[in-house]
Amino acid sequence: MVDKDLMQRRQEWFEKVKKEKKLKENPTEDHKAGLMTMQNPVRRNILKSLSEKKMSFDELKNKFDLNDMQAKLHLDMLEDTLYIEKEGDSTYGITVRGEAFLANVESKHEH
Repeated sequence: MVDKDLMQRRQEWFEKVKKEKKLKENPTEDHKAGLMTMQNPVRRNILKSLSEKKMSFDELKNKFDLNDMQAKLHLDMLEDTLYIEKEGDSTYGITVRGEAFLANVESKHEH
């Protein structure tokens, strides 16, 4: 059972992104974009790293040996599909959706 705190965080996050019109109108398109984003192992590893701590653009770029363009592409895709969010100018953190992906999808494929 999901604890009340987590359920409340999920609901608050959902209301926030809905209000900001960040969710795609068509849930199928939203799902398709999310699947495309998470097919890439670099993006999955970025998500895992952000689940441990918030990181800056440069920290992520260096950790995954990416150039500026590659880092921007990966981070923009993760942000556009609402798995991560940018805090301030260059700090990234995982969202409730990103946490749910790791808990419900990624953890089931690790053995």
